[in-house]
Amino acid sequence: MSDKNLTQQAETQVQVQPTPLRCITGAVISGGLGYAGYSLMIAIATTFATKPIHSDNPMVVNIGSAVRTLVVGVIALGTGIFGIVALGLLALGVQLLVQQFTQKS
Repeated sequence: MSDKNLTQQAETQVQVQPTPLRCITGAVISGGLGYAGYSLMIAIATTFATKPIHSDNPMVVNIGSAVRTLVVGVIALGTGIFGIVALGLLALGVQLLVQQFTQKS
């Protein structure tokens, strides 16, 4: 009984078409998150660089170095993804603007 309701609701949903304003808004949001991630990555990398690992055990040094590298790497990956998304949304917004201007002519 509930399966019929779910399929009817899914069929009635209308796909929203992208507009230049929505693309640019999304690009600004994604770019802001990318910049925040970049600032966070620089702060963490600076903190890690100023506080070295103090240990005589080589395994502790190796594991600590690996964890620090993974932390900075994951944040860099997220930052890069947000940056690429921002550029893609900005390019899509420009493309939609160009299409709107050429269709009106």
